[in-house]
Amino acid sequence: MTLPIPAIDLRDGKVVRLFKGDYDQQTTFAFDPVELAQRYAADGATWLHVVDLDGARSGRFENLPTLTAIAAGAGLSVQAGGGIRDEAGVRRLLDAGVSRVVVGSIAIREPESVAAWIGRYGADRIVLALDTRFRDGQWRLPSAGWTAEEDRTLGDLLPFYEAAGARHLLCTDIDRDGTMTGPNTALYRHIAAITRTLDVQASGGVRSLADVAALALQGVAGVILGRSLLQGEFTMAEALATTTKADASC
Repeated sequence: MTLPIPAIDLRDGKVVRLFKGDYDQQTTFAFDPVELAQRYAADGATWLHVVDLDGARSGRFENLPTLTAIAAGAGLSVQAGGGIRDEAGVRRLLDAGVSRVVVGSIAIREPESVAAWIGRYGADRIVLALDTRFRDGQWRLPSAGWTAEEDRTLGDLLPFYEAAGARHLLCTDIDRDGTMTGPNTALYRHIAAITRTLDVQASGGVRSLADVAALALQGVAGVILGRSLLQGEFTMAEALATTTKADASC
């Protein structure tokens, strides 16, 4: 079953979206974050994806009060990340009411540490965020809010994490993120060829219900919906109906 998951990106306590992960190309939306999360829950969402964009670059939880308010008051389960640099950060988000902690930069730089967290907290409490750009024939993995280049590739790390017992993988094609140009289905076929056990959340570029259906038909576990919902291209309720129909046809 494919689950549509609305996303809220936070910067200075505001709901924003970046274009291709560029902090200098930001759109700010006039939504209260907690009220927006409650609206998504009212439309049928059961999970919410939250990113602290300030924390992703600084390594500090700069939007933690807003995130805590969302987790306490939205009426849905929250997976959140941005700024996780050590195990204390994992515990801090769990203590804030987050159901799943999303780890990105450290999952690339210190895979052995993250594998230990999966064993300690359980595979359902950790989401690997291996966001990627296709460069020089490889799916490369930038870190620090997508601002720092790393040597490891998607092909390097997926087998390692599969062997470590990971369950949840969120993978964004950074060049599609916030662009409304459609998802990169080839990326998710590539992932499926590497691993069969990870529940993959597709992210980046979704612009229409047809895109949601295409990803559902490809068998991803989740579809992250950001700008498309914020701009009113479709509603959360319509996305849920689309994935339900697509799943029934598989």
